[in-house]
Amino acid sequence: MTRIAIVGGGISGLAAAWTLAERLPDAEVLVLEASPHVGGKLQSADVAGVSVDVGAEAMLARRPEGMRLVGALGLDEQVIAPLSTSARVRAGGVLHPLPARTMLGIPADLDAAATSGVLGDAALARLAAEPDAVPLRPLEADVAVGQVVRDRLGDEVADRLVEPLLGGVYAGRADALSLRATMPALFGQLAEHGGSLVRAAQAVVDAGARNPATGPVFASLRGGLARLPRALADSGRFTVRTGTTVRELSRTATGFRLVAGPVPEPVVIEADAVVIAAPAAKAARLARGVAPSAAADLAGIEYASMVIATFAYRDVDLPDGSGLLVSAREGLAVKGVTISSQKWPLETGGVTVLRASIGRAGEAQELQRDDEDLLALARRDLRSLLGLTAEPIDSVLTRWGGGLPQYAVGHVERVARIRAAVEAVPGLAVCGAAYDGVGIPACIGSAQRAADHVAAALSQRGQ
Repeated sequence: MTRIAIVGGGISGLAAAWTLAERLPDAEVLVLEASPHVGGKLQSADVAGVSVDVGAEAMLARRPEGMRLVGALGLDEQVIAPLSTSARVRAGGVLHPLPARTMLGIPADLDAAATSGVLGDAALARLAAEPDAVPLRPLEADVAVGQVVRDRLGDEVADRLVEPLLGGVYAGRADALSLRATMPALFGQLAEHGGSLVRAAQAVVDAGARNPATGPVFASLRGGLARLPRALADSGRFTVRTGTTVRELSRTATGFRLVAGPVPEPVVIEADAVVIAAPAAKAARLARGVAPSAAADLAGIEYASMVIATFAYRDVDLPDGSGLLVSAREGLAVKGVTISSQKWPLETGGVTVLRASIGRAGEAQELQRDDEDLLALARRDLRSLLGLTAEPIDSVLTRWGGGLPQYAVGHVERVARIRAAVEAVPGLAVCGAAYDGVGIPACIGSAQRAADHVAAALSQRGQ
């Protein structure tokens, strides 16, 4: 029997396993996960009797891969939409409504940007003049988001809008993140609009508005998105071994040899094909013996760590909306707040549940505090951000060490080199958040691409 080993039991590895089991129903598909449970960054916790996601808490519903998988698992009836998507941004010591119609913070609607009050008169004037300004030189190579935004729109737009949005998605810095990797649609529109960021953002936003897709932009599941990986693992289509650390990967005459388990008692697994669905650092270690040039590029992908502090309260009055983002220049540790019980239709029995996120790229030192200190730090910032002085009735701190890959300038080219080197090895593929996007649908799309590549390679081998 053909055996395919998948290293990593997060959403990417599980989606790859599901796809391979569908493509090759006669093959044995084996998922090897180092931790005691599957799911990766999709995890939930009980907070005051309410099941709450403590990792990823929303899925882009307009991108099809995630919703299709939800449907294939028979979870359609469990899909929930946000009760509110209106959010605020803290800048200049004040909470402002997040302007409508932005492209990751780049305004596509100048009236909405003015109405929000987040930008001063000089910044608004610069925004209005930008489409008719002397065009930028064509971008011949990738560039940092912050560099382009500061050059064309000024520091206020970069610091008060773009930086908080990118910090929320990537826990990264606008001045370090790749424009081409984080905003590929906008990058593609720049040349057609004379280098104008405003016009390029308008084109992207307008194209989305013309999309015939219906329904909410974002979605979750009753009981939390952590149900999705559990449903995949429980499907019976493939085998999952948790608590199994893969330490070595090498080639054999017929495929691959994986060494797993503790060093004193190694377990050897032979496989015809392998999908590495682990974070970049581990993927680099495993790839050294089979695709050394890919390993070098993988090792260069940096990650940002973060923590999620989840609190439950009784009898508190909070602003309307789904939550808020925080400019990095506010001097606060918390970079974003989701008021979960206002954003999602949760059954909380009247309890208010919210999540505070701490940690941006380059701020790992702050996360070295113990759990109680971090919870106290989050509560201090919540007092400043929301005037929230009440004592929580329950709290949970979740650490995501190396949780989010940083798409540095040149990331797209780096990924192309990695895939070329890996896929030159028959039966080997990679997938995960380190490649084409950190969202759930992007990870599933990456997994399906890897599965299709491996299935095609095994089919050719059998001919």
